[in-house]
Amino acid sequence: MTDFRIAPAVAEAFPDTLIAVVTATGLRGHEPWPHTVTALEELEQRLADGSWAPADETDPRIEAWHTAYRSFGTNPRRIRPSVDALGRRMAKKGGLPRINPAVDSYNSVSVRHGLPSGAFDLDHVTGDIDIRQADGTESFTPLGEPDTVETPKPGEIIYADGEIVLTRHWNHRDAHRTRVTEDSTRVAFVLETLRADRDGDLLKAAADELRSLLAPHARQTAVHHLSPAQPRATV
Repeated sequence: MTDFRIAPAVAEAFPDTLIAVVTATGLRGHEPWPHTVTALEELEQRLADGSWAPADETDPRIEAWHTAYRSFGTNPRRIRPSVDALGRRMAKKGGLPRINPAVDSYNSVSVRHGLPSGAFDLDHVTGDIDIRQADGTESFTPLGEPDTVETPKPGEIIYADGEIVLTRHWNHRDAHRTRVTEDSTRVAFVLETLRADRDGDLLKAAADELRSLLAPHARQTAVHHLSPAQPRATV
């Protein structure tokens, strides 16, 4: 079992945070995922015909993250929240990259709902996962750059396990070690909002949508929620 925890300082600084943790065990990443393929194709068709567009930095959902990034010293126009970067890429290229079925699933849900999302292969997580401020001594190896080691700045919001940083700048980029591949069988997916008062129902609907994409290809799925009022969840 793995605990997800929101540190008191993060809860105090961002009191309307709500995080959905969607877990899948017995995941089968090598088989076809037709519902995910359809979800991506329908979203891309809506973009092409002009009936939908990804949220950009003028959208309140994205603007809230830009404000949060600035509060801990990150320039959000240079280092963008994940959903912002993903939406910009989709708007420019007309589609989303195809990585693997599990990643494609959370990418489609993330960009469709305008909410940051990520995932961790729990078999490569050491201990529990804390959402906390960096102290400046931690190490981070970015996804796709196994020979790179970075050090988050003190005060930067990170996800971290007992050994390494799992995400930098809250949700800008995931770590290489805990990346989700076709071989991952025990995965925790996260969806986040800083404005539960406004977007809490949206986040819960997005979590249910993600779970519905995962469920046909997993032995078991579940949804947990983290907030300042409930800062710990065991998955």
